[in-house]
Amino acid sequence: MTRRKQTAEDTIERIKQARAQALEHTRLARRYHEERRVLMQQLIDDGWSQADIGRELDVTRQAVQKMLSA
Repeated sequence: MTRRKQTAEDTIERIKQARAQALEHTRLARRYHEERRVLMQQLIDDGWSQADIGRELDVTRQAVQKMLSA
């Protein structure tokens, strides 16, 4: 096997690894997003306003609203 072909195979393997890591990251991000939404909803159910949550998280009320709706 030529050095160039080996380098290409190594590059392809690295691409596959990066893709697998990106897919795992996406899966985790979705899970954490859902957990965050559930926790915020619990606060809302306990009487917190979106503005209160936003102040605690240092984001706007609109950002909280967006997190809850997604």
